[in-house]
Amino acid sequence: MSRSFTQVDVFSTEPYLGNPVAVVLDGDGLSEEAMQRFAHWTNLSETTFVLPPDSPKADYRLRIFTPGRELPFAGHPTLGTCHAWLEAGGVPRRDGAIVQECGAGLVSIRRTEVGLAFAAPPLVRSGPVDDEFVDRVGRMLGIERAAMTDTQWVDNGPGWVAVLLDDPRAVLALEPTYDELDVGVVAPYPPGSPEAFEVRAFTSKAGAVDEDPVTGSLNASLAQWLLVTGRASAPYVARQGTVLGRAGRVHVAQDEDGGVWVGGGTVTCVRGQVDL
Repeated sequence: MSRSFTQVDVFSTEPYLGNPVAVVLDGDGLSEEAMQRFAHWTNLSETTFVLPPDSPKADYRLRIFTPGRELPFAGHPTLGTCHAWLEAGGVPRRDGAIVQECGAGLVSIRRTEVGLAFAAPPLVRSGPVDDEFVDRVGRMLGIERAAMTDTQWVDNGPGWVAVLLDDPRAVLALEPTYDELDVGVVAPYPPGSPEAFEVRAFTSKAGAVDEDPVTGSLNASLAQWLLVTGRASAPYVARQGTVLGRAGRVHVAQDEDGGVWVGGGTVTCVRGQVDL
């Protein structure tokens, strides 16, 4: 069966400088096995499938797959899929917001002056990282414990543990070795810089370290940590993908109720049909 397919670059307004997501706009009737097989074939960090919603509050339901597993939530697939759904003629049930249903629940998305933005979902795991695990993270990153300003669980679905360094140059210099961990590393730029933070995201993939170009879920959970500890003030912009030759820019804002919103540019790079 031929289905509408789009590939969207996220966290960039210029094609091929952000993080791509593959979007199958009609995933109805596909088995989980077929979805996983296609995601493995695209070999992108995530591939998504749009389905009719189960919740009466949602505009559509989304399933998100990496090449090896399904995720309950991921940030750049959320924004890229919403972009593709709107471009394909999707009409939200209510003005001012789009509501996505996914494994993590309902996620609100809104249009902003910098592009689409999603409301950061609550953390499913937070708090300090025990000493043994910190040592393991240090071995993976190739740095000593003393080089880490702080560490924290910041898991909103994918499993992130965060490491704060004091210098963006140290973040850019990292050459991690393989471990079955999902680690986000962040360091602040000096006040007055165009971006507030440099971010890198490392995950395990097929026995090797895989670096994600620009990561919405990680930036969302980092923001919740950095804002509550006073290390950041919103709005701010994070930079990610530098080492990979990307120019990802993640815009973080906070509403009056303290809710964190993560957004950026989205641009369609591929349109067509896929046989599934």
